[in-house]
Amino acid sequence: MTGTTANHPELDPRRRRALFRAWHRGTREMDFILGRFADAKIHGMSDADLDRFEHLLEALDADLLGWISGGREVPAEYRSALFERILAFHGLPRG
Repeated sequence: MTGTTANHPELDPRRRRALFRAWHRGTREMDFILGRFADAKIHGMSDADLDRFEHLLEALDADLLGWISGGREVPAEYRSALFERILAFHGLPRG
């Protein structure tokens, strides 16, 4: 079963939506990668980081998995410090 294990009643609706979307990607791998990151970090994200995170949530799972695994080059529009923090959070090599 996947889904947030964090209790975030203090989150505003935008952050709650992003957290939900991070845990309901369509593939289990991306649920764990983005969902666990969101559980840990969404409460402290700046609005600019939240914009980037929401943009990342729009990408296809197959593309995201390729970028995260290093099998595909990360397009410039998705390359960011936030993307690097997601990789570092999971102990993955930097893109």
